Amino acid sequence: MENIVESLRQFWLFTGFANATGPHLIMILIGIIFITLGIVKHWEPLLLVPIGFGMIVGNIPLFPGLQVSIYEQNSVLNILYQGVRMGWYPPLIFLGIGAMTDFSALISQPRLILIGAAAQCGIFGAYLLALAMGFTPSEAGAIGIIGGADGPTAIFLSGRLAPDLMGAIAVSAYSYMALVPVIQKPIMLLLTTKKERLIRMPRPRSVSQKEKIIFPVIGFICTAFIVPSGLPLLGMLFFGNLLKESGVTRRLAETARGPLIDVVTTLIGLTVGASTQANVFLTGNSLKIFGLGLLSFVIATTCGVLFVKFMNLFLKEGHKINPLIGNAGVSAVPDSARVSETVGLECDPGNHLLMHAMAPNVAGVIGSAVAAGILLGFLG
Repeated sequence: MENIVESLRQFWLFTGFANATGPHLIMILIGIIFITLGIVKHWEPLLLVPIGFGMIVGNIPLFPGLQVSIYEQNSVLNILYQGVRMGWYPPLIFLGIGAMTDFSALISQPRLILIGAAAQCGIFGAYLLALAMGFTPSEAGAIGIIGGADGPTAIFLSGRLAPDLMGAIAVSAYSYMALVPVIQKPIMLLLTTKKERLIRMPRPRSVSQKEKIIFPVIGFICTAFIVPSGLPLLGMLFFGNLLKESGVTRRLAETARGPLIDVVTTLIGLTVGASTQANVFLTGNSLKIFGLGLLSFVIATTCGVLFVKFMNLFLKEGHKINPLIGNAGVSAVPDSARVSETVGLECDPGNHLLMHAMAPNVAGVIGSAVAAGILLGFLG
């Protein structure tokens, strides 16, 4: 009988019930909220559902030494997490993004690349704020990249500059990407007048196939020469686009934008979520990072919209830019461009801005990778 009781006691000690703490339960609840928002609200379900489930996985209370935790060397989760920590996953995602992105809008309206550049002010604004709050320069740089609205870039840079903060930075970046429509619309309406919101832009010119093929080659050479440290992201982005546009590598392009990016997105979401163990994630720094992440999105959106208004001071009637596309300078593709389209249609049902908003949107993808390269070059 004593052996049975002792066996049951040993079994109990190995269960999650015996090792559960309040913080574990809080993180599991947050994971459930993420899953609910993804399924019910359709807020970036491809991101929030894997991250939310990963949060639950990472916060199942464990008896020490079982070798299953994401932070225990050589456990299965730890091996999968190396793709995040070592920066393998983000370039593969950029390959898929390049293979599914049409740069025609940017090629036909090159002036709109300036909007994508202006929106990167959110990155450097958050960087300065993080320094003021006591973070080290490397940590501040990793936090600032949240303003680029680019989860893979945030993971890539934080893995190099501040690996201890990676979980909070990644979850913050992906969370605010999912909340782009909620965050950006009030700012866009606040900063624009009714007259500005009714501006109709001329239809972009048609882009030839030769231009589409030349652009990723020239674009990569130019950006890589400016910021060689951004080569892993920029190289894969433009390579993926070349696969798409060349016309002779269709199978490779379809693999990159289909099965490959789906697998990597699943792994990155699950492992990032699992990395948010309560004892690592629930800290004062995590709350500061979430606050700074929100501010960086606000700064980026504000700068994008205000920069368009500034450009319009020098443009003639008939050539002015609708400032509602200024929000699309952040690299949340294509969500921020869809916000431009939605708000534009609410103000003028016949004014379609999506084709124009995609130009600063894809410029923002390039801009965030360039900004990451600059920060890595100075702080890495």
